[in-house]
Order: sequence, then structure tokens, then C-alpha cells
Amino acid sequence: PPLRGKGGGSRRLGCGIVSSDLLAAALTAVVGAVAGLLAPRVIGWLREPELEAPGPPRPSLQELARTPHLMPRLALVGAAAGALVGWRVGWTPILGAWAYLTAVCLVLGYVDARTRLLPTQLIAPSYAVVAALVVAAALADESVDGLRGAVLGWLVMGGFYFVMWRVGPPGLGYGDVRLSGLLALCLGYLGWGPLLTGLYSGFLLGGATSAALIVARRVTLKTSIPFGPFMMLGALVGLVWGGALGSWYTSR
Repeated sequence: PPLRGKGGGSRRLGCGIVSSDLLAAALTAVVGAVAGLLAPRVIGWLREPELEAPGPPRPSLQELARTPHLMPRLALVGAAAGALVGWRVGWTPILGAWAYLTAVCLVLGYVDARTRLLPTQLIAPSYAVVAALVVAAALADESVDGLRGAVLGWLVMGGFYFVMWRVGPPGLGYGDVRLSGLLALCLGYLGWGPLLTGLYSGFLLGGATSAALIVARRVTLKTSIPFGPFMMLGALVGLVWGGALGSWYTSR
């Protein structure tokens, strides 16, 4: 079942649970599709990063923006991801933050998958947007629980990634640290189950995929694999199954 607002219990902003959930799914599907259609323009608007050290060749952002059939492909992916997010979050105040996060992650995920970079130019302003939407959701829910969860989630998940960046595997970049805080704000608002499930799932998916590619001899142990897309997929897993896993664990 869709998640409920933190302070509003089973409250809905529509006229019925079924119809409002379908409306939420349709709305976020449209947001995701529009984000896919606008993605080439956004990617072309981004500045080329200044690389601190030489590395494997990567396409420029302008080349990415001119990728054939990029708009329809990302629009399809965005619509599918948006529909899933909207169905799971439901017509609740935090839906706005998740809809925006879906749109920005669509662009970030594609750029990171192709270039192994997460542009700060896109992540930094997204913090202000997501934070404002989270605060607005907390006010609409008439509770500080969601806001407290978002802040604690940002501290826990962001802090964990910061430590991993300093002492962990070399493939983890500071862009992943920035992205973790953005994901944590939305996951933390929903509770510890979605947050911890999303955090764990990102590493599980990334590790399993890397192992499969190594076995298939597509990459080597020294190959740098972008981790941002796995973080985003992990957040989606946390959104879909985190609440149920958290309830199961606390009931044991």
C-alpha cells in the first residue's frame, strides 16, 4: 500500500484512496516524462567539469546532449519511475519533494552512467528545492516528525558516505556524498525503514552488478564504475519496500 504522511496518519489530499493514488502516479509520471524531454537541454546547459586528475576518456556534456533518441528514451524511463514513485508515496504532502527528486535523478543518473560525474551545478540548487519542499510537507502534515526524520536521515546517510569517501573504496567520489544527502532528505522523511533500506540497497546493487561484470569479464577490479545510479535505484527500493521491512523488523 502507498505510504502515509508522517503527521497526517492515513490522510489523503484527494477524494478517495484509490483515485488519489492514481492521480499521484499520473502526476509524477508526467513530471518524469517532461524531465526526460528536457534532459538534453539541461545537460547541454551544464558546464564542463574541471578534472583534477587525468582518467579514462569520457564524452563531453555537449556530446551527451546530442545523443540520438535521448529524449524519448529518458522520457519513457522517467514516466515509469515517476509512476512507481507516485503510486508508492501517494497523494501526500511529501509527493512534491519526491516528484522533483525523480526528475533531477533522471538527469544525474544518465550523466553519471556515461561520464562517472555528478554535476555539482545541478545537485547544489536541488538541495534548496528539496529542503523547501520537505519543510512545506512537514507544515502541511502538521507534524515535526517528518522534518526531524529528514534532518537525521541527512546526517546519518550523508555522514556515512562522507566517511566512506575518506576511508573507503577509491571509486566513491565526493559527488556521491552530495547525492546521498539529497536522497536522505526524502527517504528520512518517510522513516528509518526506507532510509536504511535505501542505503543498504545501493551498496548491494552496486556490489552485485560489479561482481557480475567482473565475472563476465566486462570490467576489471581496477575499472571505475559509476555508483550514483545504484544509489538512486537503492533509494527507489527503500521507497517501495523500506516501510514494510522496517515494520517487520520492529515487530520481531
